[in-house]
Amino acid sequence: MRGLSTPELLEAWERGWAQRPFDRALTLLAAACPDSLPEALASLSIGRRDASLLMLREWAFGPDLAGVAVCPHCGERLELNLNVAAMRSAKEPVAEVSLTMGAVESRFRPPNSYDLRAVAGLGMAEARSQLFERCVLEARSGGETVSVSQLPAEVVEAVIERMAEADPQADVQWEIFCSSCGHRWCEVFDIVSFFWTEIDAWARRILGEVHVLALAYGWRESEILALSPSRRQLYLEMVGR
Repeated sequence: MRGLSTPELLEAWERGWAQRPFDRALTLLAAACPDSLPEALASLSIGRRDASLLMLREWAFGPDLAGVAVCPHCGERLELNLNVAAMRSAKEPVAEVSLTMGAVESRFRPPNSYDLRAVAGLGMAEARSQLFERCVLEARSGGETVSVSQLPAEVVEAVIERMAEADPQADVQWEIFCSSCGHRWCEVFDIVSFFWTEIDAWARRILGEVHVLALAYGWRESEILALSPSRRQLYLEMVGR
């Protein structure tokens, strides 16, 4: 994987504009991993995918993360400042896990982008059920193969828990403290939506700069994007941007 140039990131933004979040994630990874097959990228577990996106985001915009949250207790609007390191899991993901509970043996894997695409548009309960079924590779009870629907509830809960442990980067929590009322809570940090929101704001700003300089000097978009950010800013200042 490598960092993206300004034209490459703009192109990825344009391609991903009408896509769903999981497809946007793959569009960004495909741009940064030109030697990887799309099938290989889609087969990455969600945690591995998100770890790569977090790295790509750091290369694009730096290590600092800034966000906004609203306290669910008092309604205070909070500005959040963290860094990429705080959002990166220290645990390595596991591609496949086995679990034995009593007479039940199961083998499963964490979800990937193919799984997310397969359950897109379904209701929450049905999506969770189908996602679970797709990720269970084998289930046996007393040595006999059984369907996922035959697994006891306690086994299902244990598998889901172990599945999350196997792919820790897929569920990163942003711990938040409200200084106004003292309330503490956690928000899920979704690198796909976070990164895409930043890319969208950045792309609109860059295209605004291209528009101004193209009108002022008659330059082509490629010529303007080839300028370093500092030189581009100096030209903008000279035309009164």
